[in-house]
Amino acid sequence: MTAEEFVNDLDERNQTILKRLDPESTLKPEVAGDLTVLNLLKVALKNEIEATEIASRWLVTTDDVEVKMAFARQAGDEAKHYRMIADRLRELGFAAYGFNPIINGYGPLFQYLDTLTTTVERVAAGQFTREAIAVVKNRQFIEFCERAGDGATARLYRDVIEPDEYFHHQLGRSLLLRFAATPDAQEQARRAAARTLSLAEELQQAALKTAGIHHAPGC
Repeated sequence: MTAEEFVNDLDERNQTILKRLDPESTLKPEVAGDLTVLNLLKVALKNEIEATEIASRWLVTTDDVEVKMAFARQAGDEAKHYRMIADRLRELGFAAYGFNPIINGYGPLFQYLDTLTTTVERVAAGQFTREAIAVVKNRQFIEFCERAGDGATARLYRDVIEPDEYFHHQLGRSLLLRFAATPDAQEQARRAAARTLSLAEELQQAALKTAGIHHAPGC
């Protein structure tokens, strides 16, 4: 199939699975304490620092300028999100700048993404699929914030973070149209996207089973 046909098919497959990401669960089971906006934002800090770092690692290991700039844009946005969330946590009474969200190590999804070596795999898993997951999770988190009466955090995600994540997803789409042009490249992209979604479902199930946690934001 053509690259455009492949990307449209992959998007349809992803969206079918994303509908199974129950809004009563989450991708990250590390929330400590009660289920509050503040504690969920601590999870968000880990998501953002992992997203910043993986994009940065990929940035320095590609020679393609267009790909470099796409990863650079994403790394910059994720770092911006980290700072904005840290500022919001400070407004909520938590000293986020003295908090290390990765003190217990990186999560399974980060560890998987870090194993990917080809551009088509990285784009399919990271920008195209992971950012699609982030859009879904952020919309759920916005609803949670609104029900909790935290309009400021809801606006931060609705006006800044979610539009950035959607833009990253669209960047992934444009790069896939370029790199997923052969049967071999398409198979690599399909496997990487499928594994990313599989990990998302596994983490969701673990979160619900072990902690009953839901509505954590994506990155």
